[in-house]
Amino acid sequence: MELRISHLYPDLLNIYADRGNIITLVRRCRWRGIAVRVEGFGLGEEPDWHAYDFFYISGGQDREQNLVCRDLAAKGAGLVEAVQAGAVLLAICGGYQLLGEYYRDAGGGELEGVGLFSAHTIAGEGRFIGNEVIETEFTGAPLRIAGFENHGGRTWLGEDTRPLGRVIRGHGNNGEDGGEGAVRGNAVGTYLHGPLLPKNTAFTDELIRRALAHAGADTELAPLDDAI
Repeated sequence: MELRISHLYPDLLNIYADRGNIITLVRRCRWRGIAVRVEGFGLGEEPDWHAYDFFYISGGQDREQNLVCRDLAAKGAGLVEAVQAGAVLLAICGGYQLLGEYYRDAGGGELEGVGLFSAHTIAGEGRFIGNEVIETEFTGAPLRIAGFENHGGRTWLGEDTRPLGRVIRGHGNNGEDGGEGAVRGNAVGTYLHGPLLPKNTAFTDELIRRALAHAGADTELAPLDDAI
């Protein structure tokens, strides 16, 4: 059995050291003897969406995100279908925005999103920057997650979409409603950098368990020494 990870646009969406999330997934699997394979896909390349258990997409600068937006719009239906079939997805910052319904910039122009999340993002005045802590029940019990936010967009969720967690410190999706991120099935969108996964190992392991379940494998994870 091999856990299969698809890293979307690793050459374009790679800011804020978020590649560390992929490194963490691979290391925590291999330390437990779980075989794992990561394959990257860029512009004009379309994976066999149903061949993967885990999808990862991060954020980038405006130019790169515009390129990705056009490319992803042409093939995003496959990603949505894979998530609906139980695959895990983690989308960070700009990747999170691209998987909503649309992003409206400061000039009123709109970039069409994939629509995986019932959410839309509108450019705001100034940026939300700083350390953030949220409380989530994504793992089945209350858990605090720490990260670093740096975003100018304000994201608003639809009534049928729940946030990843409640803001304890920081701004979250929009600085007003107290929510951070979005969850749809096994898909998670969030503004938390850090990188996120090395800082929050219980959250990371929950994502791994869900990906293993999608692969039809044993989801019992051997404990690791996370004292550091």
